[in-house]
Amino acid sequence: MAVLLNHTIVPATDKKAGSEFIAEILGLGPPTAFGHFMCVETANGVSLDYDDRREVTSHHYAFLVSEEEFDAIFARVRERGLAYWADPGHQRPDQINGNGRGFYFEDPSGHNMEVLTRAYGS
Repeated sequence: MAVLLNHTIVPATDKKAGSEFIAEILGLGPPTAFGHFMCVETANGVSLDYDDRREVTSHHYAFLVSEEEFDAIFARVRERGLAYWADPGHQRPDQINGNGRGFYFEDPSGHNMEVLTRAYGS
């Protein structure tokens, strides 16, 4: 059997708000409860399991998407008036980058979310 990532825990200041936010932005199905987690399943079966925490340290999550999905996600980010950047250090606001196409935005807990159309090194 190949080694596959199954799930990752996403610490959140509000697991319901965080899981609903990312599901809506990425165009995924609504979060479902599993134990005390709120889980968002991606197309490749990896779930983001949101968990309430008092303190949250920012993490980075990258989502590889098609050109069509990119357009839809980028439109939702802009419709919400969310800040976005071309770089992970947030030095190039209101731009997308040229690795295929990609950009970064923050979720409600301050995680650095990335959407890209081509994997790095490809």
